[in-house]
Amino acid sequence: MIDRLVCADGGNPDPTSTQGKKPELAKKLELDGWHYPRHLAGRVFSVVVHGDATGARAVRTGLASWLTDMGLIEAGHLSQLGTYIGYMEPYATSHDALDRDTAVQEQTRNAARSLVQAVKLLRRGEIKQPDDNLRDPRPK
Repeated sequence: MIDRLVCADGGNPDPTSTQGKKPELAKKLELDGWHYPRHLAGRVFSVVVHGDATGARAVRTGLASWLTDMGLIEAGHLSQLGTYIGYMEPYATSHDALDRDTAVQEQTRNAARSLVQAVKLLRRGEIKQPDDNLRDPRPK
């Protein structure tokens, strides 16, 4: 998924210009003045990350940071979740831990609800990227 989103963040939407994946043509295209179109900029996002031992919050923070760097808009403070389910418990029973954790289930629903609400607001023109009219001097 992340590899595909890199292309969406300024990659080339026309594979014929590089004859597929010919590096020399891709390098020339970039060095000739590629403008790094932010294909996903201005869209809203929500992130839900869970783990059973470590790193869930760091991964959530990293993903959210990367998405905002690409110009996406956070769907609200409940739209991001980085948590643990069955912390340090066996994988074999992790589904039981999820079934018991009704709070994390509701947090996930809230992340989805935040995203749905943000999409509705965006479509009505009520959410805009505050720096949308500014030019990034270092677009890459």
